[in-house]
Amino acid sequence: MSKAKRISFEVIIVGGGMAGASMALALAPLGLSVAVIEAHSYQASSQASFDDRCLALAWSSRQIYQAMGIWTKLEQRDGDGFEAIKKIHISDRGHIGVTRLDHQQEAVEALGYVVESRVVGDVLQDEMQHHKNITLYCPATIEQLDCQPEQVAVSIRYQTKKIPLKAKLLILADGLNSQTRASLGIQINQRSYAQTAIIANIKTQKAHQNIAYERFTDSGPLALLPLSQARCSLVWTARDDQVADIMAMSDSVFASALQQRFGQRLGEITQVGHRTAYPLVRMSINNDTLAHQNRVALIGNAAHGVHPVAGQGFNLGLRDISALAELISADQQADPGAEQLLARYWQWRQADIKQVTQITDGLITLFSNQSKALAVLRSSGLLMTDIIAPLKHIIAHEAMGTGFLQGRLSKMAVGQFL
Repeated sequence: MSKAKRISFEVIIVGGGMAGASMALALAPLGLSVAVIEAHSYQASSQASFDDRCLALAWSSRQIYQAMGIWTKLEQRDGDGFEAIKKIHISDRGHIGVTRLDHQQEAVEALGYVVESRVVGDVLQDEMQHHKNITLYCPATIEQLDCQPEQVAVSIRYQTKKIPLKAKLLILADGLNSQTRASLGIQINQRSYAQTAIIANIKTQKAHQNIAYERFTDSGPLALLPLSQARCSLVWTARDDQVADIMAMSDSVFASALQQRFGQRLGEITQVGHRTAYPLVRMSINNDTLAHQNRVALIGNAAHGVHPVAGQGFNLGLRDISALAELISADQQADPGAEQLLARYWQWRQADIKQVTQITDGLITLFSNQSKALAVLRSSGLLMTDIIAPLKHIIAHEAMGTGFLQGRLSKMAVGQFL
C-alpha cells in the first residue's frame, strides 16, 4: 500500500449510485465522516425525457426518505418525473379474477410512487453536496483494498492521482455485479430466471388515473405504472427466447403485441419510447464467505437480486440502508465497523430478503404455470383477495413495504427520525 499519509474517514461507501448516495445521506446527519467512491461520472441534469427509466417507491420508502429529510425535494417534482400510485390492479391474462388495492382503504396518501431515476439521482447528488462530512470521489477507481480487523485501507485512482484512504467501515453499494465484492472473495449464489425485463415508457389513449397495473401472463408479469406527463412506465417480462424478436419489432408492431397482452383498460397504446432489455437473475450472498470479512457491509443490489415482480428491488435496498443507519446511530460513540454490529445488521436483514425472494419466486412459478387446475386456483385467489377485506389489507401492506413478512421494520421505515 502507498506510504503516503492516509485520508481518514469513519465510513467508505463503494458505489455512488442511488443506493450508495442514499446510504451516505442516511449517515451524514449522525456526524460521521463519509467517503463515496463512484467509478462513473454523473450525467449532467437534463430536461424531462420520454425514455427515462423509473423506480417504483413503496410507501415505506417514502417514510425512509422523509426521515432522511429529502422526501419534500422529491415531492416538489410532482408532474415532472414523479407520480403517485393511488390504486393497484392485479389480473391474470386469459382468466377471470382481479384484485384491486386502494390507498383510501389503507388510510395513506398513496400506496407508492413512480419516480424517474434521473429525478432521484438529481436530488441525491444535490443533497450530498450540502453535507460537509460527505466527500465524493467521482470518477474514481479502486486500485488496492485491504480489510483488516482494525481498519479498512483503500487506495483509489482519482484525477490521475493515487489517493490512500482509511475507514472503520466499508459499505459495498456497487450493484448486482459488484467487482469489489468479488475482489474480497465474497461468493454469491446466482440463478437465471430465463426471463428478460423489457423497459419502455408509453402513452395510452386513456388517462392512467394513478392506477398501477400488474398483469400476469404466460411469459411473465407485465406492469404498467402511472407516470407523469400522461405516460406509463412499462415493464414487460418475456422469456429469453422471445426477447430478440420483441426488441426487433417496429414501434407499431410492438404496440400491437403489447396491446394484445395487456388489453384495452387504457384504450389504444399511442406512443412507445426507447426500449431497453435487462436479463433477470436471482442472487443471494454466500453467508459463509461474508462471515470471514472484516468491517464490510453490503446493501442494495450488491447484497441481493430479486425478480422485479411487485417492484421490491430498490425498496429492499432502502430497507437495508435504514436498518444499518439505525444500528450505527444507536451508539454514535461506538465503532461503526464492529463485528457485533455488522452481524446484527445482516441477521436483521435476512428475514426481509428471504421473504421477498421467496414471494417473488413463488409468484413467478404460480402464474407462469399453464395448468388448468392452477388457473382456477389463481382466479379464485384473486377473487377472494378482492372480496375479503383483511386479506386485501395484508396484500396491500406487503406491497407498501410495511407488512409483517418484512420482519422487524426500522424506525425510518415507519417515519421516525434517528
